[in-house]
Amino acid sequence: MCTGADSEPNGQVKAVAPNGDHSGFVGIETRQNPHPSASRNPYGHDAGVTDFLSNVSRFKIIESTLREGEQFANAFFDTAKKIEIAKALDDFGVDYIELTSPCASEQSRADCEAICKLGLKAKILTHIRCHMDDARIAVETGVDGVDVVIGTSSYLREHSHGKDMTYIKNAAIEVIEFVKSKGIEIRFSSEDSFRSDLVDLLSIYSAVDKVYELVRVLRGVVGCDIETHFHNDTGCAIANAFCALEAGATHIDTSVLGIGERNGITPLGGLMARMMVADRDYVKSKYKLEKLKEIEDLVAEAVEVNIPFNNYITGFCAFTHKAGIHAKAILNNPSTYEIINPADFGMTRYVHFASRLTGWNAIKSRAQQLKLEMTDAQYKECTAKIKAMADIRPIAVDDADSIIRAYHRNLKSGENKPLLDLTAEEHAAFVAKEKELLDAQAAGLVV
Repeated sequence: MCTGADSEPNGQVKAVAPNGDHSGFVGIETRQNPHPSASRNPYGHDAGVTDFLSNVSRFKIIESTLREGEQFANAFFDTAKKIEIAKALDDFGVDYIELTSPCASEQSRADCEAICKLGLKAKILTHIRCHMDDARIAVETGVDGVDVVIGTSSYLREHSHGKDMTYIKNAAIEVIEFVKSKGIEIRFSSEDSFRSDLVDLLSIYSAVDKVYELVRVLRGVVGCDIETHFHNDTGCAIANAFCALEAGATHIDTSVLGIGERNGITPLGGLMARMMVADRDYVKSKYKLEKLKEIEDLVAEAVEVNIPFNNYITGFCAFTHKAGIHAKAILNNPSTYEIINPADFGMTRYVHFASRLTGWNAIKSRAQQLKLEMTDAQYKECTAKIKAMADIRPIAVDDADSIIRAYHRNLKSGENKPLLDLTAEEHAAFVAKEKELLDAQAAGLVV
């Protein structure tokens, strides 16, 4: 039996990688980040003290893209798409797949039955109201477990279902006993837990700090599994999920890209990122992390949204470095600015070298990729030319590569041919900008 807590409130030489086409960027060798396989948050609860209640290294995921995700404004999954998503999530390694209530519509019921017949490794759950009619329909679909939900806060008791705590307890007992009699898993979810009275919550379950303390107290009262379901209205869903695991929760609800009602819930990719920092070995042994981008692309296409540029792990900029000092450090040791190794997720890091912010270390790395060797002083002079061009207009990887190649040819031939085909106006501006940069370098004002 599980209890649930529902909280609402990117040419000529260009690297091609799963991240996509990064114009103006260069993929660099993905090396192992030399950080420990497990790390601890020094600012967390009881920092430095191991909490025996913590389930950070033994959590389970209830993947709710096909239930909570179906409540996303743009979502419409036909049966074939639901089956495709379910199979992808199962291949990834999630423990449970949660489906929309079979009571929602005839098609929802048919879809539930179809997915139950797939023979997936993941257990199939469905999400129903705390009502015997719903329970009877749910158990007939062949699911492995049922989530029974009812609002327990005074807000929902007054403005949603209109029932008091006595009714809720009696209804919960009746539904739970019925589902248990069918030999399948049951979890009871108190919707809006964090606006519910603590005494009410502890009473019904026994018949960030607030998250941590509530789950910890609950763990001291009940011996069953504790599932948590956090909405992302204030951007705290991942943090709340981690706090809950620290305090003793066992199961975390997620959805691909975090899609769901309003701003959605804890995103699968975001939780993977956080848990990789907490216990890399556990996460890598349990989940096929290299499948994450494939799953996100599948769901993003299905709901007609773009994956955000800053998306955890798979976003366009997740492993992209632009500033000169960042690029230098990353080229020397990736762990300077990366807490996660992109290779663990089948991703590639990039250095954005075609910009006014580039540094000579990035240009040196790119030139060496192009098999063009120069002295450090020459790399620096070439960098000044790229920065000068980038001060005039945006430049792409082809522009920067052309400058590097043309500069190298001029060095070898002793000629001074133009580095790029420029208009007279652009050439004049380029010469002026290059002089400014070289003068500034000589004065020690730029590097």
